Order: sequence, then structure tokens, then C-alpha cells
Amino acid sequence: MYKMNIIFMLLSATLLSCTKDTPQQIPDPSAEGIVYTMPEESAPHEGTWLQWPHQYQYGLQYRNRLDATWIAMTGALVHSERVHLIAYNEAEKTRIINLLQGAAIPLTNVDFKVYPTDDVWIRDNGPIYVKDKNGQLFIQDWGFNAWGDKAAYDHCNAIPAKIAADMQLQKVDLNDVMINEGGSIEIDGQGTLMACKSSVLNKNRNPGMTQQQAEGVFTKYLGVTKFIWLEGRAGLEITDMHIDGFARFANAATIITMSAVDLAYWEVPQKDIETLYAATNGKGEAYQFVTLPLSRNEVHTTYGKNLGKGSYINYYIANNRVLVPNYNDPNDAIANAMIQRLYPDKKVVGIDCRDLFANGGMIHCVTQQQPR
Repeated sequence: MYKMNIIFMLLSATLLSCTKDTPQQIPDPSAEGIVYTMPEESAPHEGTWLQWPHQYQYGLQYRNRLDATWIAMTGALVHSERVHLIAYNEAEKTRIINLLQGAAIPLTNVDFKVYPTDDVWIRDNGPIYVKDKNGQLFIQDWGFNAWGDKAAYDHCNAIPAKIAADMQLQKVDLNDVMINEGGSIEIDGQGTLMACKSSVLNKNRNPGMTQQQAEGVFTKYLGVTKFIWLEGRAGLEITDMHIDGFARFANAATIITMSAVDLAYWEVPQKDIETLYAATNGKGEAYQFVTLPLSRNEVHTTYGKNLGKGSYINYYIANNRVLVPNYNDPNDAIANAMIQRLYPDKKVVGIDCRDLFANGGMIHCVTQQQPR
């Protein structure tokens, strides 16, 4: 249902060709202490990174069906912050400029990097920005192996290092420490991390790593000391159940998720639903909960494919905008209004992501914040 089986079908014949060695260096958590802290998504941004879809992995039809979503995201974000667009090559850069100019989107707040990519999921493969105790900004380059060797990933895995070099920012190389996708973790900005074990402590990512060892890594490199672990479901879809599809920290005191019935529809295990609703923060205080609906109807792409119901949880918080996945559905307006109440100082913008959802993700999956 999420980064769904379409990618499995497209790539099942080539998985063995892109298998890489898995990290072998497993840290000793007893030696770890907080060295870096990751600002939460709602902290002020310098900009947002997007990897523009292209034809070189899945063909022209794939690219053409996704262009409109990237145009809409860029058009919303330019009124909020810098938009850093990654184009596959110079020809794609020219094509993207023409698309944006054709949509009357000003390029004043847009800049380009020309790097080859495998796909669009920069939340998972892109840079993670952190600060040290002096407030200096660093780029963390975690390992990325396409959700456990399920797709090609060499180009995407190289993106953080390329950005660090171009920005002349110091890079923290964690490729041999842990495979970690940005969509598999949520932080509340007050020292708590929420994740599914199925997408972190999975033999296809970090074989042999224990929960205690993973916590030691996250403490040292992200600055978190409290953990909300859900079991998740490995093998359900390509990400092995990323947390950002069904539960997020709306703010330091609030978890935004779905009703128990809708979480069950999303195939979240019952034990995880109970764990989620009982979650407490680093002070032992219960979180407030906001439950968004799923789409009222089953989502259909612009070309008629039935995808089942869609989630609104996978939204993105920019400086003065909140980009929310929309599905041409009656519940779009309801979800947008509920999210707007959570962020009264920002403008909610619904982004039609029906065709993106067909490839298994929504708005949060394809955005990555750069803190100010």
C-alpha cells in the first residue's frame, strides 16, 4: 500500500544485480552520547530539496505522470523558502525550467543541482541535516540500499555526499554505521523518536543490529533519548512499513495519526495500534492525538488505476506552507482543514498526488528540509 508493489514488479528481475554489502560496523551503545541534534521538520528552513522525476529509470510515462505534482510542490514552496531541485542531467534541467516557466512559477527562489538519480524519494536517500552543540550545521550521509536491495540505488545513495561537497558543508559519513531512511523515523524535537522495527532492525538493512545498538546510534547522531518502537510489518510493501505513512509528530505535544479502524485498514498490527495510542514523551507525559480520516473513496489515478484509500498523514511542513496529499476526494477538504488548525500560522496547500501514490508514496516521501 505504501511505496507499493508496482516497484517490486518493475524490479524483481534485477534485484540480484544491485545487491550491495551491508554495514558490518555495529556501534557499542555504551560508548555513545549526544554529539549531534536533528532539528524537527517544523523548525525554520533555509530550503527544501526535491529530486525531479525523469525517464531514465522507469521511462517517459512514469516521468510525465509525475511532473504535475512536482510543479505544484515547487509552486507552493517558492513562496516559503528556497527550493533546491535536483535534475538528472542538463537536458532535464532545461525541461524543468520550461515546465516551471510555463506554469508561471517564479524562479527567484529556485536553484538547480545536476546529479543523476535513480528515483524521487529524497526523504529516504537524501541528506539529513543536524547541528552540533555549537549550532554548526552538518550533513549526515546515512547508508541507503533502496529499502533492502529492492531497487537500483547507486545514484541516490551518492546524493548526500554530492550536496555536502557542493555546499561546502562538513559531512558525517554513516554509510558503514547504519542503513537509515528518513521516512522510517519521526522525531518530536524534544528528544523522542518513533519508528517501526520492521524498517530499521531488518536483516535487509542492518543485519545483526539490536534495538539497544540502534538506540545508541540514534542518540549519538540525532540527539534522541526516548524511543517509541512499533513492530511494523516487514514485507507488506517495499519500505517494510515506514512510520511516516500513518503516524507523525504534528508538534512536540501531538501525534497525528488515524483511527484504530483506519490503522487496521492500513494493516498496522493491533499491538502497534495500542502501543501508539499509549505513547508518552521524554517526560513520561501522554501525547495529544489528532486522527485524520482516510480518503472517503478509493483513490484512482488520472489514468484510472484503483489504489485503495489514501492517507493524509504524509504531509510536509515548510516555513509558511504545509503541503498535504490530496486525492480528488471529498475528504481532502476535511483533512486540509484539520491540518490547518494545527498550523494556524501557515497556509495549507493540497497537492494532487494520485499518480505519485500509485508508485507508493506521498508528499513527505519526496521532500527533504534543510534547516536555516
